[in-house]
Formats: sequence, structure tokens, C-alpha cells
Amino acid sequence: MLCGVNGFAQKKASIQFESVSHDFGTFTDKTPKQEYTFVFTNVGDAPLVVNQAVSSCGCTIPSYTKTPIAPGEKGEIKVTYNAGKATGHFTKNITVRTNGDPELTRLYIKGEVVKSE
Repeated sequence: MLCGVNGFAQKKASIQFESVSHDFGTFTDKTPKQEYTFVFTNVGDAPLVVNQAVSSCGCTIPSYTKTPIAPGEKGEIKVTYNAGKATGHFTKNITVRTNGDPELTRLYIKGEVVKSE
């Protein structure tokens, strides 16, 4: 008995970030809000959808491209960190879930907030 194998490869989206970490360096509590935009490309052959971007704490707010990203096109995850009155070193992560490969990516931000004189 012969068994056939489907020879059609399924198209899949694939996300590739230019960078998965950002260091804000040192900044003062006079400018507690910092922003950085992570840029990614769909390097797959199907539309890429970012399903969610969730931060590790309420002081870090991610926003992201909500529309499907065509193969070869770019999208963004904009991260706003607000230290408030806190000082010291910080490291935060943002978990990004997509319909592509990989399905889960972690982005990292870090820096140090110092008391202004």
C-alpha cells in the first residue's frame, strides 16, 4: 500500500528584531519617563500578527503594531518606562507573542535612575 505525503509547505510568518535589548543608561528623576522603539521585520512568507505585548510591571507600557505585517515589512513595539519617584538600577522585560516563529520573544530594557540635585 502506498501512502502519499503532502508536498506543499505551509507558509509561516517569522519575526526578527533588530535588537532585543535597550540600555537607557543613567538619567535623573527629573525626566523619569523614557521611551524606546523596538523594530522588527517579518522575514517569513505569511502575514505576521502580534497577538500581545505584556510588560513585567505597571511602570513599563508597551504599544505595538496591531495590523498584520506583510512579508518583508517592518513593525514596532514602542516601550514607555516611567520610573515615577523611584531611583536605582532597573531591568524590565516585555513578552511579545505572535502567530509567527518564534511565537514568544522577550525584549529587555534597563537603566539607572539617579536623584537630581
